[in-house]
Amino acid sequence: DRSAATNTGYYSAATNTGDRSAATNTGYYSAATNTGDRSAATNTGYYSAATNTGNQSAATNTGHRSAATNTGDRSAATNTGDQSAATNTGYRSAATNTGDQSAASVKGKESIAIATGYKSRAKGAAGCWIVLAERDINWHILCVKAAKVDGINILPDTWYQLIDGKITKVEQ
Repeated sequence: DRSAATNTGYYSAATNTGDRSAATNTGYYSAATNTGDRSAATNTGYYSAATNTGNQSAATNTGHRSAATNTGDRSAATNTGDQSAATNTGYRSAATNTGDQSAASVKGKESIAIATGYKSRAKGAAGCWIVLAERDINWHILCVKAAKVDGINILPDTWYQLIDGKITKVEQ
């Protein structure tokens, strides 16, 4: 099935379960959901979610206080909204978040969580990697560091933030 669902309305949803397909939503308070393989769920609305469970796929969200969630292997969950979350549980996948005060988390083996926004945080399961950027209030990059979640120096399923150039354990 090579289909697409597109929705631009407020309080709305675009849902797609076909392979090699896309669900796109630009409405506020809305959701774009996709369960097809090699597919994408994209959402640019505020207070919204882009969810994808297909393999080799992407969930992308640019809305504020929103979520991009992906459970497919070799896939990406990307979010640029402030105070939002990018979560990925797929094997060899990535969760990337550039929004201020946002979060990136991964659970799949050989995956990476990248948080580059102001006062953002990241966490991962054992064996995963986290990449953190520290920025000043004007968004100038002060420092960038990467660390493996080894269970000793960096604990699994624990939030970390780069503070004064040091990877620091923080509360949720």
